[in-house]
Amino acid sequence: MTFEQIKEKLKDKCVGIAGCGGLGSNCAVALARVGVGTLIIADFDVVVESNLNRQYYFHFQIGKKKVAALKENIMLIDPGIKVITYDIKLKKSNIKKIFADCDVIVEAFDLAGQKKMLIETISEKMAEKYLVVGLGMAGWGKNDLIHCRRTGNIFICGDEVSELSPELPAIAPRVGIVANMQANVVLEILLTNEELRKKNQE
Repeated sequence: MTFEQIKEKLKDKCVGIAGCGGLGSNCAVALARVGVGTLIIADFDVVVESNLNRQYYFHFQIGKKKVAALKENIMLIDPGIKVITYDIKLKKSNIKKIFADCDVIVEAFDLAGQKKMLIETISEKMAEKYLVVGLGMAGWGKNDLIHCRRTGNIFICGDEVSELSPELPAIAPRVGIVANMQANVVLEILLTNEELRKKNQE
């Protein structure tokens, strides 16, 4: 399949990004570069200087809402992509409405509690949707531990063990690997699981 054929298949697809931090911003940019037609991004936070070690923002964007800054950056890559932003804290009561039209949803939260909430909500209220989760990307090195595991419609990317701490921070290389792995899984779902996806939505 040529790149033009890939873009043709992806132009009518919609992917939701829950969280616009290290995982979400980098995953969204990767999906924008391959031509996913619509991205729905949701986050309530603002860009701060400490984000710049791993998130797809720039120094001049400090103080901006992340959804606005990320949309701005995606438009610089491909102004033809439709980016729908929600400056909102995601919770059980609004997730279904925000991501209802998505073919795939990407979980990109920092906090374990938020991850758990999103996974449970999707599983309970939107079980037909594909969900791509990032779990375990703290620190550096240990590339051999990073993997993708599937359970039903949920794909888990990361090492599944490393937890963030002052001694094991989230920094660009490992976060970027997992974010791009998430984007790659989204492509695999959209490009090669088309018939299965349609069957799940019937």
